[in-house]
Amino acid sequence: MSCCIENEGANLKVKLTFEREQLLYDIKNNAYVESHVMAPETEHAKHMVADVGEEGNVDRVTRVLDLGVSMCREMLYPWSKKEIVKTEFDDKLKKREQYHINMSVPNTISQTTLTYVERLIHEYLVCRGVADWLSITNPSKSETWLAKAAEAEQEIRTSIHSRMERKRIRQHWLG
Repeated sequence: MSCCIENEGANLKVKLTFEREQLLYDIKNNAYVESHVMAPETEHAKHMVADVGEEGNVDRVTRVLDLGVSMCREMLYPWSKKEIVKTEFDDKLKKREQYHINMSVPNTISQTTLTYVERLIHEYLVCRGVADWLSITNPSKSETWLAKAAEAEQEIRTSIHSRMERKRIRQHWLG
């Protein structure tokens, strides 16, 4: 993960970068842990859960990551909206080395907010990847990871909307 910031007048131009290999590492690591906490008599199922990073299997995860990044761009819409420049799309599998989310944010935003959003997005993408894989290999645990992804999504949305408007402190009458 990295963050690049450029000044653009009243706004800052921000580019969040997520390394595919780092996302895959975290997904594989979580799937490995999930496989090792399964009951010992489910040896074949344990093997399937842990094989998320194997050739062929990782293609499914790549598609989930692509979808997850698109969903994050949509969640960040007030900051990430972009004019349409491409009118033809295809569904070819593209193994990107990096995923980017470009945003234009108010120059009053804090570095801590950007760092928080960046880490929440990483967590969201990893949880979505693990949840999808477990929905195929160990459906009973998929809901746990979907709940974690939903929690990260809610935090992303909350962090955006809490920064979109100025906060007004109410006056208190002290008698």
